Amino acid sequence: MSSADVPADDAGRSGAARAAGAARATVGSQKITWLTLAMMTTSSVASLRASPTMAVYGLACVFLYLLPAVVFLIPTALVSAELASGWSGGVYNWVAQGLSKPLGFLAVWCQFAMTIFYYPSLLAYVASTIAYVIDPDLASNGVYTAIVIVVVYWTGVWVSSRGTNAVAGLASWGLIIGTLIPGALLVVLGMVFLGQGNPSAAPMDASHFFPQWTGIASLVLIVNNFLSYSGMEMNAVHVNKLRDPAKEFPKSMFLAMGMVLLIFILPALAISWVIPADQLSLTAGVMQAFDAFFQYFHIGWLVPIVAVGLCAASVGGMLTWLAGPSKGLLLISRQEGYLPPFLQKLNAQGIQQNILVTQGLVTTVIALLYALIPDVSSVYWIFSVITTQVYLIMYLLMFLAAIQLRRKQPDHPRGYRAPLLTTICVVGFIASALAMAIGFVPSSQFGGSSVWAYIAIVGGGLLLLGLVIPFAFLKARKPGWRQPDATDAQMEGGAA
Repeated sequence: MSSADVPADDAGRSGAARAAGAARATVGSQKITWLTLAMMTTSSVASLRASPTMAVYGLACVFLYLLPAVVFLIPTALVSAELASGWSGGVYNWVAQGLSKPLGFLAVWCQFAMTIFYYPSLLAYVASTIAYVIDPDLASNGVYTAIVIVVVYWTGVWVSSRGTNAVAGLASWGLIIGTLIPGALLVVLGMVFLGQGNPSAAPMDASHFFPQWTGIASLVLIVNNFLSYSGMEMNAVHVNKLRDPAKEFPKSMFLAMGMVLLIFILPALAISWVIPADQLSLTAGVMQAFDAFFQYFHIGWLVPIVAVGLCAASVGGMLTWLAGPSKGLLLISRQEGYLPPFLQKLNAQGIQQNILVTQGLVTTVIALLYALIPDVSSVYWIFSVITTQVYLIMYLLMFLAAIQLRRKQPDHPRGYRAPLLTTICVVGFIASALAMAIGFVPSSQFGGSSVWAYIAIVGGGLLLLGLVIPFAFLKARKPGWRQPDATDAQMEGGAA
């Protein structure tokens, strides 16, 4: 696969991640500094959307962000750097060469399939944020949330199907508009709030650094952090652009990790200072905190301004990368015949419109669940878990492929060789597998719900999207489905 795999790898990230896509386009074949790569990585990973999810833990969110950073973020970054520096073609080629082509298809399919649940959860966040401009009570209204998801998603499909890049600039500013400025403002307001003698809504003493143990359900929300950190493999493609990859790439990744942790942890803490955990919405938590701070400081007129900024960044990012994951899947499917001809058709602008429309129909059905299930936060969490579960399949395959490629092709030229590769891969594989297992345990935040219903929904979503559908495509595959003459150039005019 070629350049299309970069946005495909980017599928699981927030709107800020798409800003890195625009940055990558300007880098070209030029050498870049390790500081530049660190900033690109930070913009790819950092987001405020997950802050409420961790804010429910108060000070313990620091530990819950650090743990997956060590056992997942670092292994992913180092392993994908070695793979990207030695094999072009992205995760499909890595897994295809290390394991097999069908498993390579499964890996790239999971990158695409996770977006089916990712879009509704992202747009649920957008809907809750917009609610603070219209009527804050709407943030917990399932019917309203479903309407926003459907309208915004189909608007995005309409725009993407025309191959326009008119909104690319909006996503390029996403890190600043939707993350850095609001995040810094949230933290400053929180510190001033505490500095004036107001008590924190969550205990901030050392005894609360570790989450209280109430059984494995008390740690379930940590699973969401794996999704927050995913997407590192897309930045690994730049490792060969560094002047001294062996020395500079680790420096870049550790700096990026430090900045990402600050952007994740400080806003989450600020939210926990002002909103009690039992009152916190996982979709509207950011705006809940802003609203509380603004009302306290008598600057309530800033609420709609911040809300519009957050929404603009998220929606702008979605519009620029909506077609990315499906384009990567389409290219591989045309070369190898993995998808039926109907799903391989392009419109006049060179966009895979049939895939987008089919995906849109499924997204619409999923959005209706928000209208049918009273607790919006519960639906949001379930979709986030399924998104993470499906995406982690790709990482499991990537770690296995890296071990096999080091064993089968030890002398293959690599611009970067990860130290202790096998150990790193084992740590990353075990962490990913444990995250998948823990994801089947209902969070302690949602006590009272049916455990078996939760397991059935999460397990059903994982099996259907992550295994049944891709293997059905592989089994139904026919020689006539291959269109190897299809190249990136045929679709270049429609790339967002």
